[in-house]
Amino acid sequence: MLLILSVILVALVFEYINGFHDTANSIATVVATKVLSPRQAVFMAAVTNLTGALMGAAVASTIGKGLVDIKFVTSLTILCGLTGGIIWNLITWWRGLPSSSSHALIGGLVGSTLAAADGDWSVIKFYSPGGGGLVPKVVIPMFTSPIIGLLIGFLVMAILYVTFRHARPRTVNRIFGRAQLLSSCWMGFSHGLNDAQKTMGIIALALVAATSSGAFEHLPGFLHFLRTPTPEAGQALYVAPWIKVVCALTMAAGTYAGGWRIIKTLGHKMVKLYPVHGFAAETTAAAIIGVASHWGIPLSTTHVISSAIMGVGAAKNVRAVKWFVVERMLWAWVFTIPVTGCLGYVLVRLVH
Repeated sequence: MLLILSVILVALVFEYINGFHDTANSIATVVATKVLSPRQAVFMAAVTNLTGALMGAAVASTIGKGLVDIKFVTSLTILCGLTGGIIWNLITWWRGLPSSSSHALIGGLVGSTLAAADGDWSVIKFYSPGGGGLVPKVVIPMFTSPIIGLLIGFLVMAILYVTFRHARPRTVNRIFGRAQLLSSCWMGFSHGLNDAQKTMGIIALALVAATSSGAFEHLPGFLHFLRTPTPEAGQALYVAPWIKVVCALTMAAGTYAGGWRIIKTLGHKMVKLYPVHGFAAETTAAAIIGVASHWGIPLSTTHVISSAIMGVGAAKNVRAVKWFVVERMLWAWVFTIPVTGCLGYVLVRLVH
């Protein structure tokens, strides 16, 4: 029982770190364009992330039962996977690199499960019936979503340039200063809808593993809500309302703590932004993340908003984007899953 509670606690620590690590996803542009002050932007992001986190559970189900064989998942496996993800998130946050918390969590879980199965790669669901599995749900979107974000961001910004080519800069800034408030709220909601659900899925998966192992057989009556039976084949993972509420509040608290190092990278170092650019980037990213959440794809919100900012900047002028900063980010993106997978694998082996 103590181990189960430890898993839930570490999962919430990951969710809190996810909140301040990925705050920049929803507010970097609105801070950079000075539409809101940093504290106002963080508060807005906390509220919208909280609202989005309470809606839906498709992504949680993908994380909980769509990537690895849950027969090999134990509380210890989950604990080690989460720890690997936390280590990588803290390293990239300290370096100011907007890496993917989603991929850190997935890599840690896959690596730890592989170690628990003694290196049997069949426990990883690379493909599943109905279009699920690691490759279609994670690997392909990992490469396609940044490309889509860049291209759509470029296109949206180009359309706005043509539409407002005769407008005075002051008028454009006034219009999109107000419009960016809406796009930032949409981005925050989409971030909560996708990112918070990943930890929900991990906690639900831990409770399924504990219930299956008989760890909850002698629970007192007031703790029966922890029992979570294994879902049948083809059935979505059940995420209890209390899990949604706790994860949503934890992410909101982490978001309010801020993530100024990453905000500085996205909002100031990569390209100089004005309200119209922030609106275009946020609208692009929020739409892509919303579609992915509907289909249960645990998308990297970091990859999408970063690439949308690149596309918007490139539409302004290809030289306006500081590509050496982009190069540093790309290396962090590439290494996230392999590094966290190795961390999860090694931690399980060490414990054994």
